[in-house]
Amino acid sequence: MPRLVRGIHARSWIAAAAVVALVLASAAARAGEAKIAVAANFTDAVKEIGTLFEKSTGHKAVFSFGSTGQLYTQISQGAPFEVFLAADQARPKKAVDEGFAVGDTLFTYATGKIVLISKDKDRVKGEATLKDGNFTKIAIANPATAPYGAAAVAAMKSLGVYDKISAKIVQGNNISQTYQFVETGNAEIGFVALSQVINKKMGSRWIVPANLYPAIAQDAVLLKTGADNEAARAFVAFLKGKEARAVKEKYGYGAID
Repeated sequence: MPRLVRGIHARSWIAAAAVVALVLASAAARAGEAKIAVAANFTDAVKEIGTLFEKSTGHKAVFSFGSTGQLYTQISQGAPFEVFLAADQARPKKAVDEGFAVGDTLFTYATGKIVLISKDKDRVKGEATLKDGNFTKIAIANPATAPYGAAAVAAMKSLGVYDKISAKIVQGNNISQTYQFVETGNAEIGFVALSQVINKKMGSRWIVPANLYPAIAQDAVLLKTGADNEAARAFVAFLKGKEARAVKEKYGYGAID
């Protein structure tokens, strides 16, 4: 091959490589990061959604997990979260009312369910397990800060067993810690989120009928700290989309239109 032709080919490859590098650099410059505060019940689902979000948009979601009450306290004290995914509707609305969030971004992203579980495959037999009271410890999330814990209390009261077994209750700081109490055997039974166990084979379980506790509607809102962050706004939009919806349904959350 003549030297001139080889030189032209070399320059063409260099030019093409430069274009590719420019495109990649431009994409990297556009990619951003969103800091998301997430109620603990939604941990597994949102991690999967986060992976899809990054693949789809190039943006990265960084998650912090805790009880809804704990997260709201951190937000009110200036934590640098940009999106808030709660386990109730009250605190995202409170975030709007108290000036921490963008009002027109408030929406319900999921509805949850509670389930009574045990490592023992013969332990949980519906409401009879609670009425018999044949256990030493029952785990729930702190009802003052965790909506799933409040739902557990409501279910026990609906069944008329709360006063009888309240002395046996051990409280987790959030629903993840509550699950650990049961998983490690520190409590024979416990109320957790269906999403935590729906894809796991373990012991015995009873999905608590929805008429025994108030609906667990979970709201999300864009915080004012993320109002100018393209990645944060993109995450809120992605959470409403078909890919995220499929993940939510996979983890047992009610469909949201």
